[in-house]
Amino acid sequence: MVYKFFGDTIVARIDRGEEILRSVKSICEKENIKLASISALGAVDHVIVGLYKVAEKKYVPNTFDGEMEMTSLTGNVTTKDGEVYLHMHADFADGDGNVFGGHLNEAVISGTCELFIHTLNGTVGRKLDEVTGLNILDF
Repeated sequence: MVYKFFGDTIVARIDRGEEILRSVKSICEKENIKLASISALGAVDHVIVGLYKVAEKKYVPNTFDGEMEMTSLTGNVTTKDGEVYLHMHADFADGDGNVFGGHLNEAVISGTCELFIHTLNGTVGRKLDEVTGLNILDF
């Protein structure tokens, strides 16, 4: 992974074999980023995406392996208990043009990933919502 600042935005290249969430968290910790929006695209060969079932208060993961295009990734950086907290969703397309996605739990790069982190001044935290079981924004 390599990255460079351009004003308030970091442009990063995540390389083959690297995992997206670990890479983004590493950048945010190293650069002390507490609030940001994220967008990316690229090529992957292993992903775990989930669907949150509110009534059950749990994520149900789906694992996909094989060559896929990451057609869209969007997310944000906030904090929870003073630590970097990432929340990302992504869509992936297989060789037949089937698209699937959800809450991103893991994605390993097979080719490259082009990622943009738009940093914002300030901090927004997270707190547990007892009703849904989600870590919601806490202003």
